[in-house]
Amino acid sequence: MLGRLNHVAIAVRDLGAASDLYRGTLGAQVSEPAALEEHGVTVVFVTLPNTKIELLEPLGGDSPIARFLERNPDGGIHHVCYEVDDILVARDHLVKSGARVLGSGEPKIGAHGKPVLFLHPKDFNGTLIELEQV
Repeated sequence: MLGRLNHVAIAVRDLGAASDLYRGTLGAQVSEPAALEEHGVTVVFVTLPNTKIELLEPLGGDSPIARFLERNPDGGIHHVCYEVDDILVARDHLVKSGARVLGSGEPKIGAHGKPVLFLHPKDFNGTLIELEQV
């Protein structure tokens, strides 16, 4: 069911500073910021030869990333995103297997313009999992 690793997401307090760190210090290619109001975040993507790093900054005080940063003041890994061929088939299989899908259970459009779902971290060894349809 799982495809390739799409990205690892890191929550940050200051997206500009984090982008500068990846661009200047690490010499990485960093995208322009994109505000995703439905998800409550502003994101950039760091392009690597084999995957991407997503840097997430809260977009408002109600953002899930703002709550994450309250618990983790220095930021840190927020989630891991895997690709799936068919997000609805994957969701139905996971629910039948006992996994919990966060939110309404219906896919939302993610940062790449593709359907995404998030799976409860308590069901996956403490890791928040994002599934993105390819």
